[in-house]
Amino acid sequence: MQVNVHEAKSQLSRLLEMVENGETVIIARQGRPVAELIPARRKKGLPLGIAKDAPLAPPGDDWWGPLTDEELECWHESNH
Repeated sequence: MQVNVHEAKSQLSRLLEMVENGETVIIARQGRPVAELIPARRKKGLPLGIAKDAPLAPPGDDWWGPLTDEELECWHESNH
């Protein structure tokens, strides 16, 4: 869909809904396309910067080994 600048300014909420529903909206000035409204890219990764500066698991494969008795007891306590 193509709209002129004036219509885009007065109908922005409706146009954004259209974009959210998959439509591309072209904004034109004097009938010439100037810009497109397209859905924003979703950020990849974990929310709120989790593990941004440090990994969730320590490097290497040690974290994959069996739990210690203390870790196992703690896990049981948190799941019962």
